[in-house]
Formats: sequence, C-alpha cells, structure tokens
Amino acid sequence: MGASVLPPPSFQALLFSFSIFCLLPGHAFAATRHYKFDIKLQNVTRLCHTKSMVTVNGKFPGPRIVAREGDNLLIKVVNHVQNNISIHWHGIRQLRSGWADGPAYITQCPIQTGHSYVYNYTILGQRGTLWWHAHISWLRSTVYGPIIILPKPGIQYPFAKPYKEVPIIFGEWFNVDTEAVISQALQTGGGPNVSDAYTINGLPGPLGMVHALPFGSPYKLGVEDGLGCLGWKASQPEVDSTTS
Repeated sequence: MGASVLPPPSFQALLFSFSIFCLLPGHAFAATRHYKFDIKLQNVTRLCHTKSMVTVNGKFPGPRIVAREGDNLLIKVVNHVQNNISIHWHGIRQLRSGWADGPAYITQCPIQTGHSYVYNYTILGQRGTLWWHAHISWLRSTVYGPIIILPKPGIQYPFAKPYKEVPIIFGEWFNVDTEAVISQALQTGGGPNVSDAYTINGLPGPLGMVHALPFGSPYKLGVEDGLGCLGWKASQPEVDSTTS
C-alpha cells in the first residue's frame, strides 16, 4: 500500500494562519525592547563624602526599565569594572527563561571583567512596578533601579489611572566601600556595620522625596503588606505586579 503525500499548503492558507497568530492575545501588541547596562565606576557624593562606586551607566540609582505586559526584553550587560557582576530582575516571573534570573553561581556564572551577557526574557501576566539589582556580594547597595511594567494597550489598571507615576526607591548609603564592609564582617564573624543614611531615590533622608514629588499635592503610595512608609497613609492595589 503506497504512502500518500500531502500537498503543500497554499499561500492563502499560510497567510490566513499568520494573520490568526498575530491576532492572538500576547502577540498583538508585544514589542522587543533593548537596553544596555554599562557597569562602570562613578564618583558619587552624599553626606559631604565622595567615593568611587560601581554603577550602571554612571547613575545612582540606575536607569529605569519601562515595558508593557507581554513585551520581550533584551538587556545587554557589559562589565567594565574589576568586580564580577550579575543582575537579578526582582519579582519577574521567569517562565521558561530561568537562565535570565540573575543570581550568580545559581542560574548563571557571573559576568567577568571585560565580558558581557544578554538577559532575554518576556514579561507575562504582570504589570506594576518592580526593581532590578546586582545579585553578587554587596554590589546591590549601589547597582539597582526600577522596572515599570505598563498594561497592554487598551487594558486598564485595576485602579484609577494616576495623574503621574513617580518611582520611589528606598535604599542605604555607606560612606565607605560596601565590599569592604561585608569583607570585614566575614573576617570577624560579626554583623556588618550599619549604613550612614537611609536614602530615597539615592538621596539621604527626605531629600529624595522632595526631589521626586512636588510639595502640596496628595499622593497614593502602594506598599507591601506589613510595611509602613514614614507615616504616610498607603494603599496596596497589587503585590509583585499581580492584582491582589
């Protein structure tokens, strides 16, 4: 009994299939967004103290990443410093892209001096504000920044559309090199020395808030369960960029 040979699909059938694929949710408006992170030393002054520290693109905090739900991100990280480096995308669900998660010696070898690595992942089922940070030693104290995930076009937030969105990042400032702080703690077996100041958007104390938000207007601030923010009344519409 001879084997039958199926005729090749017609051009019209292929065109129809491609059109249906493009109309499927998640493909209609998805984009590929490219970012480049140059890991470099930068002189930064806080509390009347200037020090050379590891940054991304010479910024502290680092640059913001802006994307929409469903977008694919290609982020090239180039290491120009003597420290090994890796970047973790905190809160991003790495579905079938675990190699892009970022923890050094767990999902990847760290990026060595003079080398680069491209993080490739897609944002699925998430929108809101997350953050990225270094995931090796204590470099996360200076290497970090926000990830802003917008809804797909035509999809509303699960709350009233804000008049303006301002990322607020809480951190710490050490007058000394943070690598020296953790090195001393590991040698002595004691706890690391405390920071010299808390920061908001990289500036000590309330200066970061004054810089980020104009005075005299009401603001709505979302925080994680169980956390308070400097006495502000806060609401929490989402957790880890998923509706609560």
